[in-house]
Amino acid sequence: MEEASIIPSDAKSWSLCVRRIWYDKFPPKNTEIKIEPFDQLIIEKGLEHEKNILAKLSQNRSVKTAESTEHTQLLMDEGIDVIYQAQFYDEDSGLVGNPDFLIKHESGKYQPADAKLARSAEDKKEIKVQLGIYRRLLGTDLPGLVYLGNGKTEEIDDNAYPIVDKFLTEMGNILGRNKPPVVRYSHSKCKICPYFSICQPEFIQKDELTLIHGIDSRSAPHLEDKGIKNIQRLSECDTVSIPDVPYLKNFEKKQRAVLQAKSWLTGEVFKLNDIDLPEGTWIHFDIEDNPLEPSGQKHVYLWGLLKPDYDNSSFEFSWTDSMAEDHQGWEGFLGLIEKYKFYYSDLIIAHYSNHEITTIKQYVERYDMHDHPIVEWLLGEETPLYDMQKPVIQNLVLPLLGYGLKDICKHENLVNFQWENEDSGSQWSIVQFNRFQQEKEVEMRKELKEAILSYNRDDVLATRKLEEWLRKL
Repeated sequence: MEEASIIPSDAKSWSLCVRRIWYDKFPPKNTEIKIEPFDQLIIEKGLEHEKNILAKLSQNRSVKTAESTEHTQLLMDEGIDVIYQAQFYDEDSGLVGNPDFLIKHESGKYQPADAKLARSAEDKKEIKVQLGIYRRLLGTDLPGLVYLGNGKTEEIDDNAYPIVDKFLTEMGNILGRNKPPVVRYSHSKCKICPYFSICQPEFIQKDELTLIHGIDSRSAPHLEDKGIKNIQRLSECDTVSIPDVPYLKNFEKKQRAVLQAKSWLTGEVFKLNDIDLPEGTWIHFDIEDNPLEPSGQKHVYLWGLLKPDYDNSSFEFSWTDSMAEDHQGWEGFLGLIEKYKFYYSDLIIAHYSNHEITTIKQYVERYDMHDHPIVEWLLGEETPLYDMQKPVIQNLVLPLLGYGLKDICKHENLVNFQWENEDSGSQWSIVQFNRFQQEKEVEMRKELKEAILSYNRDDVLATRKLEEWLRKL
């Protein structure tokens, strides 16, 4: 096994999973790891953001690009205002550092700076690690600067050093191993990891407890200490016999964990309570938004709705080509809701998860529309908005790793609804929309838009099929 070095950018994979960073350093043999289109888009947008920051820093300042560690030092000695793509290397530690920028402070000292698409560095360990290492390599007491994707700038100071020390210590331990570290399963992180296909069979073969929805890395070790070492053993437990462990203490959580284990092993669906869906005329609702909007604000480019008779022709929407039309798209959505309210006195606006409600509240704040009659109705005590995830989570135990809309609807023994485009998803939609914005050819723009609309239509058709399936139960 070849020796691997530590670089600050390793902090991204390290912050997600120690096994992921091990595979980054020692790629699995005979396995081709492809960069997903969404990840490639992130890279491209990051470079675009970096170039924009460089252009701003270049105004009325001397700027030069560093070509080596020696050249970096030479440019610093010359007193260049902005050094682009600086390079550092510390022989004692073996650390390499490549901050996007070195910026000359009024004191004459230099401070490192990076351009990041993130909207805040507060909860981003990888950003703190990178800027913290750059500061150490530079030997400066000046804070590092982060030029965020929303146009704001944040500082990274000495408070980042504890997480830097943890990173360096853990990376040393990880790189000293001759095989991948043992890790736990996390549905939200693992399903988007490039090494998922490598790790998942091992989790299943091991009968890993954390495959069970509701059992995570904070609970599993304590259950194992009590003799509940795998899914099979958990499925055989009497609920009252399970001891209190962190994040698994009340009877309902324990009961659900046991049933979840049984469901996973047998494929059986368990109904905890009767499912009481509200009666009325249901409109199904789903949005598509662009988190990579250059302005740093969330841009909902598609507000999609499905009205009776719930077929392809019943799909209606409000679409905007860019952030410049954002207010128009929001008004278009409110106009559709106002129309439905007029025609259906018993209106239910169904969506899956709280993302739609959260977004509506953000738009109300953005355009200061608290007094708008439709807004007051949507967010009032008699709101027609109905989150379909709640009756699922509260009343059902399903043979699934996660309870996302596609997890439930695509399962052939559950809803069994299949999207027209098998590759489509929220990240897919974002990639297509960004392609749409960059595309100049009219027919290709039309095709991209139609593909996105088709995907969103399938999303609301899926929640309709989920509604019908729940009513049968």
